[in-house]
Amino acid sequence: MKIYAGSDHAGLSLKKILIAHLENKGYQVEDLGTYTSDSCDYPDYAHKVAKKVLEDKDSKGLLVCGSGIGISIAANRHPGIRAALVHCSLEAELSRKHNNANVIVMGGRIIGEEIAKDALDKFLGTEYEGGRHEKRIQKIELN
Repeated sequence: MKIYAGSDHAGLSLKKILIAHLENKGYQVEDLGTYTSDSCDYPDYAHKVAKKVLEDKDSKGLLVCGSGIGISIAANRHPGIRAALVHCSLEAELSRKHNNANVIVMGGRIIGEEIAKDALDKFLGTEYEGGRHEKRIQKIELN
């Protein structure tokens, strides 16, 4: 599975840690930026990751900004993207099981490195349950 990763300057440090974690586990990761700590705008990276995840249906996305809030809002503007802001492995698991999330989002200034790694592992290791959840997922799309 390919993972598309993006962050703003506030999420850069955690994004780098999580990319290394993923690569150590054998995942193919494409880092879509930012690559420096210079101030930048989180929507730019949310849109890049969302577009790639929509093009590559077997992929997942990883987004990090300072709080995780802004970048998740921007990503969720794309029909078909279900970006879940998580703070622990249980939220990551439920975002996959019940919401079929295809992008995991974290706040680089909020979550610790080890909790972030655990949440990412749980997100990628959990399958969507479907069933009773499917009609709810279909109601998310307004078109």
